[in-house]
Amino acid sequence: MVLKFFLLLCLTTLVCAADYPTVDALPPSKTAPDPLVMFDGTKVTSKEQWQQKRRPELRALFAHYMYGELPAKAAVKGRVIHEDTAAFGGKGILREVELTFDLPNSPRVYLLLALPKSEKPVAAFLGLNFTGNHTLTKDPKVRIPTAWMYPKGKGAVGNKASEADIGTAIDTWSLETVISRGYGVATMYVGELEADRADVREGAFPRPTKPASGSEGATIVRWVWGLLRTLDYLETVREIDAKRVAVVGHSRLGKTALLAAAMDDRLAMSIPHQAGCGGTAPSRGTVGESVQRINTVFPHWFDDNFKTFNTKTDRLPFDQNCLAALVAPRPILFTNAEKDTWANPVGQFETLLGAEGVYRFLGVEGLASKALPKTGEPMLSRMGYAVRTGDHSMTPDDWKIFLDFADKWLK
Repeated sequence: MVLKFFLLLCLTTLVCAADYPTVDALPPSKTAPDPLVMFDGTKVTSKEQWQQKRRPELRALFAHYMYGELPAKAAVKGRVIHEDTAAFGGKGILREVELTFDLPNSPRVYLLLALPKSEKPVAAFLGLNFTGNHTLTKDPKVRIPTAWMYPKGKGAVGNKASEADIGTAIDTWSLETVISRGYGVATMYVGELEADRADVREGAFPRPTKPASGSEGATIVRWVWGLLRTLDYLETVREIDAKRVAVVGHSRLGKTALLAAAMDDRLAMSIPHQAGCGGTAPSRGTVGESVQRINTVFPHWFDDNFKTFNTKTDRLPFDQNCLAALVAPRPILFTNAEKDTWANPVGQFETLLGAEGVYRFLGVEGLASKALPKTGEPMLSRMGYAVRTGDHSMTPDDWKIFLDFADKWLK
């Protein structure tokens, strides 16, 4: 009893103390921790207690034990380098903006904006893309990235983008469909922020060629930083209503989208698509990718402290339901594919169930049903969930679900 009391006492002071318990000093739990229970076992009984104590506590825990610390805010400036005011058959505007940050030797990150023609500011989707802005449109004037490039497209020879990939990923972001529904899109190539490689450190945060140590901010949290600084810029764009920005991302960029919304209340909605382990799937899950596997294959995504839980996920002082709860009471949508078992679609629904209590506690709707939705029958309640046929990808069918969800909760 004395040892248990000591552990609980340590945990209750995490937000204001640097002495975090090691993995072996944390009490094991086979079930996901309740977001509404403080570390001393006290239940959260008021909205003020949730906002002022439990939310900061959870954010501090995720920063220390999993994602690392979010880098300090830096001012951002934008310069328009290309604009087509008759894009998409005259229905919209396509604009590319060069972003620079108030950092030593700041890199240049290129933001692609697709906007409907509207007399009023519009809601928008913000997210990072895998293949470069030039792949999302056939406009030859959109800049081809010079940063390290994923070997996904036929033109990415030697990890360098080329003209051969122009317009090859139009369906992935469905820009014309989105603007035809009255929404804007703001996206940029993720590799311009930081390359998705353990042995390459280039972009906004150049540093030694090694994964993050301790609670040093790792790659995913640095991508989050880029999204939040882009949101700073969007607050200056007259065509966009910055209070109605949904953050969206696929796979590892879905993990990024969920963490961004959990850490910044300005984001009005979060749509982490097929985000799996380290994002929307439970770390304590036994289906699909495991914590040990993801930390081994992608050691740069999370901080070193997370690696100490590889075989001891039951000792994590949180699970991903707690991250989803940090988005409350804002709308959140988990989307999946039937064949994408690696991302544990069923476990992702369990994550939502484990976060729902916070939504109800804050006086808003949670899930429309506690029953797992059938494939092709999206649940578009404030806590939404959908599974389509197919595999691990982002498609026009996914965008239809994203847009239907946004129609209900952003308009």
